[in-house]
Amino acid sequence: MKRASKNKIIGLAILTGVAIMGDAMLLIILPLYWSEMGLTAVWQVGVLLSVNRFIRLPINPLVGLFYRHYSLRTGVWIAMLLALCSTFSYGFFNQFSLLFIMRILWGIAWSMLRLGGFLTIMQVTTKQNRGQSVGMYNGIWGIGSLIGMVAGGFLIGHVSIRFVTTLFTLIGCISLPFIPMLVPSSKGELNKNHDKQPMTWSSNKLVAMATSLVMGLIIFGIFASTLSPIIELNNQANLIIWSVSLSSAALASIVQAVRWGWDPFLAPFVGKRLDRIKHRAIFISSLLGVIALLFTIIAFVQHLPLLIIMLLVFQLAATIFVTTTDTIATDLAAKENSVKIMTIHTILVDIGAAMGPFLSYLILEFSTLPTVYLLSTVLLAGLAIVWLSSALRERKRMLKQGWKVSN
Repeated sequence: MKRASKNKIIGLAILTGVAIMGDAMLLIILPLYWSEMGLTAVWQVGVLLSVNRFIRLPINPLVGLFYRHYSLRTGVWIAMLLALCSTFSYGFFNQFSLLFIMRILWGIAWSMLRLGGFLTIMQVTTKQNRGQSVGMYNGIWGIGSLIGMVAGGFLIGHVSIRFVTTLFTLIGCISLPFIPMLVPSSKGELNKNHDKQPMTWSSNKLVAMATSLVMGLIIFGIFASTLSPIIELNNQANLIIWSVSLSSAALASIVQAVRWGWDPFLAPFVGKRLDRIKHRAIFISSLLGVIALLFTIIAFVQHLPLLIIMLLVFQLAATIFVTTTDTIATDLAAKENSVKIMTIHTILVDIGAAMGPFLSYLILEFSTLPTVYLLSTVLLAGLAIVWLSSALRERKRMLKQGWKVSN
């Protein structure tokens, strides 16, 4: 990859990481400190963690249209300003209605950053290095989530929420002058490969898009929004390590932080290996089976150290799952209808991410967290079977045509 192309991806990933710190913090502290933030019912937690995803469903197509006419730099300016407003508000607004509006603003900001990043990757990469680039982009912006979660989990017990959100807002303000240096300004650059012909659907595309939906639901929805509560179930008396008492929020921060800490190194490695796999269906099916097994174990384990280990293993699988799903989507988009396919991919990921918290906390009104995880297991196992069936059909077709089969 050319140095200039790599710098575009890195620059956008850094700004995305700065923007997401406030959202990452909220994922950790809101499920545990919702009453302190002015909420009056647990269902409001699910709504606030979901609305930013729901708003992206109608917004994503408009963002794709925006990038056909305006530069990525303009989009990033708008996104960063919206992100800073939402982050600042978390510490100063204590009414559900106001926080609801601020979460909508964050959803719009994330759409502009995320879709812009994917379209940039498609433009400056080839099939031989696209997976590695997706991993690099995801890994770098993940550092912002790392900072947000660590600060949210550790600082909340010592300083106010207002202090943390103000700090993140100031960091974001410091990053604004770097936008002209990090983000290209040419108009329409992201869409030179856009195909205006009608998009055709195949079984492979349908399965790939279903995977986008499930990935968003499981990784960014259910797991992210229930991590603190699942640890709380097994950490009634705070865990003490080296005379330091660790709350459930702090432990959740550590678990999430470990993933975002290794992602800048692991995600590009995973992506590079994916670039070399010609037939990915068996690999994805096996990965989904592993994740389903981990969810089952997490649902029933009652020993805190074992739970933490299982959560960390799950985070490892999550890194591989997210990188694989994004790579598959960008490979499909690079062949035809780039903006349409990536818009559909991001919409489906957002639908899943939006439904995750909403469904989780809706189920919690009537049942328990293990029920949420077991239902997730069933869904993952079903998708694994679909991918395996797809692989077997492809193998059978190739054998009929006398092709050499290799996986």
